[in-house]
Amino acid sequence: MYNLRQPSYAPTPYSYTPTSTLSAKISLDEEVKLATSSTERELYDSLAEIYSVIVTLEALEKSFIKDSITESEYTETCDRLLKQYNAIISDEGVSKEFVDLGTFTLNWDIECPRASERIRVGLPTTISGSTQGNSNSQSHGQNQNNMNIHDNNNTTGTAVADATENFITFLDALKLNWLAKDSLHPLLADIIKSISKVNMGQDFEGRGKIVQWLITLNQMKATEELNEEQARELTFDIEQAYLGFKATLR
Repeated sequence: MYNLRQPSYAPTPYSYTPTSTLSAKISLDEEVKLATSSTERELYDSLAEIYSVIVTLEALEKSFIKDSITESEYTETCDRLLKQYNAIISDEGVSKEFVDLGTFTLNWDIECPRASERIRVGLPTTISGSTQGNSNSQSHGQNQNNMNIHDNNNTTGTAVADATENFITFLDALKLNWLAKDSLHPLLADIIKSISKVNMGQDFEGRGKIVQWLITLNQMKATEELNEEQARELTFDIEQAYLGFKATLR
């Protein structure tokens, strides 16, 4: 019988011989550069920061749901991450390459439903949700809420004053025809943040409108402005929310 010997290489129907021309073009010792300029390198760094913020925010939301982090720690960290995200995409070059959150997560294969929702709202869930006092009413009843308000009278009084001042400041800004997102969004965020510190025992009429307008402004470009109809509607909604806020305190 013939002694069949296995070839030391995998036989192929084609032969390939490296050419000196191709070898001259590729050097394994040469460093591969992702960017060819400092501007391009900064762009990639910014996109990497956005990726990191989104992944971190997703993990933070999961930790909060599992009660692995306190409310204060969650609120502080979430607020900081959202500010970092908005600061990065405010750059025109980064925003152009980023396009939008849906496109970015699709291109980079990121599964982050909770982070996407938090970015869409633009506020920690502890602030965009119900007031602090609402949870107390569910667990201890209205009488306990009244005791809490009495015990924390000084703190509540300061929080009410801050919220009232923020309402007036925002309405004055609208009267001065401040209609750009970068002018209105911080002021409206101050309202909802100060309201969340007021222990009222229940939500007030119009609070949901404030959150909806925050979401609307958050999805606009920094320099984009509300039209006349939107401005009138926003003014009406905030005035009604202010009246509802004052009525709940009585």
